[in-house]
Amino acid sequence: MKDVVRLAIHTVLGPIHNEQLGFCHSHEHLFIADGQPARVNAALRIDDIALTIQELQLFKEVGGRSLVDAQPLGCGRMEKSLVLAAQETDTHIVASTGFHKMIFYPSEHWIHTYDEAALYEVFVHELTVGMYTGTDRGEPNDFIDAQAGVIKTAIDEERIQDPEKKWFRAAARAAVETGAPLICHTESCVQAVQLVDLYRTEGVPANQIIVCHLDRNLGQLEIHKQLADLGVYLEYDTIGRYKYHSDEEEADLIRHMVESGYEDLILLGLDTTRHRLRSYGGTIGLDHLSRRFLPLLQQYGVPEAAVRKMMVHNPAQAFDIK
Repeated sequence: MKDVVRLAIHTVLGPIHNEQLGFCHSHEHLFIADGQPARVNAALRIDDIALTIQELQLFKEVGGRSLVDAQPLGCGRMEKSLVLAAQETDTHIVASTGFHKMIFYPSEHWIHTYDEAALYEVFVHELTVGMYTGTDRGEPNDFIDAQAGVIKTAIDEERIQDPEKKWFRAAARAAVETGAPLICHTESCVQAVQLVDLYRTEGVPANQIIVCHLDRNLGQLEIHKQLADLGVYLEYDTIGRYKYHSDEEEADLIRHMVESGYEDLILLGLDTTRHRLRSYGGTIGLDHLSRRFLPLLQQYGVPEAAVRKMMVHNPAQAFDIK
């Protein structure tokens, strides 16, 4: 009997087999609508379809095939634009449901008032039926057929102190129910450990959890290793973000993690903003990783086979619907 091919990764144009994902940036922001995020930080407005398509063409020129867009609903996600950009550029785009930092939502937004059960229903609907539209200003009602493929969650100092944790429990329940990966914005190693502990207590397998931004701080590598030893993916995206550190320092971090045996659990991205997308007048562009950083990694002694794992094999495993 012929083997059945399982369509295991959900893109905005439909499910694909994980071997089709190809060269993948694991954390980007292709669109963010003008609204609350831009009021917090002007760099968080990426809303020109022509410019984003131009940026994706730069990505395709260097062999890019897929990206994970890490902007969740209710705070600037542009669902229809993600679909159009994927169609126009033949790019696999994996969209996010879930939630971001609460500072990115107005005080009257429904994300504050929905209980855990309601949040869970929203997340599951977006992963299995279609993404809601108009959720920056209104409640989730209308939706399109395109599904989200990951659950974005975000923890900061305010949320870590919150005893309720309804957003995180709803996301964990949705991950267990659907098998979707959880991508986790964190701002410290301590927060990352606490969030991973919470998710594992809620029944989420370690290989469904992707911790982001740990490479902003180059210290506490023992915590990176502690999380990786559990089987958690580490998504490093402080590349071309020179307010934190140089690309050379980033390359040295990754070299150390590869030499320590963690090459199967590392994902890479640029965590782009308007100020860092060249087509919007920014400093680097979506081709920076391929043109400049990956060659630098090899100069630092990271084998080509390990680089391919980070860009092709590991994303295909990490973003697979379990």
